[in-house]
Amino acid sequence: MKTVTERFLTYVKHHTTSDEDSRSFPSTKNQLTFAAFLAKECEAIGLQSVFVDQYGYVTATLPGTMQDAPTIGFIAHMDTSPDASGENILPNIVENYDGGNIPLNGTSLSPDEFPFLRDYIGQTLITSDGTTLLGADDKAGIAEILTAMEYLIAHPEIPHGDIRIAFTPDEEIGKGVDFFDVASFGADFAYTLDGGRIGELEYENFNAARAIIRIKGKNVHPGTAKNVMVNAALIGTEIASLLPEREIPAKTEGYEGFFHLCSFQGDVTSATLTYIIRDFDKDSFEHRKDLIRLMVERKNTQHQGAIELELRDEYYNMLSQVEPHMEIVDLAKQAMLDCGVPPIIQPIRGGTDGARLSFMGLPCPNLFAGGHNFHSNYEFIPVASMKKAVQMIIRIAELGAALDFRKNV
Repeated sequence: MKTVTERFLTYVKHHTTSDEDSRSFPSTKNQLTFAAFLAKECEAIGLQSVFVDQYGYVTATLPGTMQDAPTIGFIAHMDTSPDASGENILPNIVENYDGGNIPLNGTSLSPDEFPFLRDYIGQTLITSDGTTLLGADDKAGIAEILTAMEYLIAHPEIPHGDIRIAFTPDEEIGKGVDFFDVASFGADFAYTLDGGRIGELEYENFNAARAIIRIKGKNVHPGTAKNVMVNAALIGTEIASLLPEREIPAKTEGYEGFFHLCSFQGDVTSATLTYIIRDFDKDSFEHRKDLIRLMVERKNTQHQGAIELELRDEYYNMLSQVEPHMEIVDLAKQAMLDCGVPPIIQPIRGGTDGARLSFMGLPCPNLFAGGHNFHSNYEFIPVASMKKAVQMIIRIAELGAALDFRKNV
């Protein structure tokens, strides 16, 4: 049997960064290559009904050792975030971490900047070399699921119902379940292994929208520009200055929402601002979108219709869909406790495939995969956290065999 560490170190070698500007699905061919690789992994450990569809979804089944038990799904995503390079990842293994700075290429992981590093003194950590992200989001989840499945296959004495697994593309760009067939997947409920630090259990997430503001300017010679020039980039700065300055990611936490300026590209002739809008409360979420609309409307009056707004929802808070099925949250909590992991129940300041799947009829809380500092060159994961995630999956499968789950409650 392969260890979870061996699997993880193999998987991060695959370059699977998703591309937000792509019009294909999945957004990159590399994800299809990785999907084919994972399908072979599934077959090699003895999973059944292994399938990769035209969109790159990998699905497989572990038949149950008992009947009349609910079918549980475990899901992780194959892509890595485009926020940092995911190509030519060189993992750095730090054994018996001493609590000090971890040198990286051109920088370091410092407990002064990341105090939670001190929680892992004496453990083995895996980091990137500092030039790329690591890919624990979410290749750790994939490694943990497959390691747990291999263990269950090797131990048929452990009771469990049918288990379905799925690996999805393009989660990082909000498209992970655009073509996911919930009915065909056939699970009664599922869990995404896409959380961070050990113990995380999440069934609330942001409501999310994206706003793209395009500005058309008029460029003439600056020496004769009076009453003629329309500076698109300058209008862009005016718009950015109108939003509440404290309602940004760097100044919010917990249940606080925000406006996040992801990119600003422009010159005199044209400019484009891309925002993501996040809030847990539905009414506050709608208010934030209304504020963007009003802001653009007023600026358009001032600048003779030079501004165009594209505003679209991306996903919603899964709480409303999970609340009728809190037994699956309690199941995960008990599994963690049985594995010696205190549950950390908190809202996701982001989204997962599980949020959208919950609204598609598959209740799907999120569980820890064990990593920290996702989407950055400072990403790392403790090996012990991955091992605990494997134990948790096995225990969920075992406890789930006796769960009285009524999907249509």
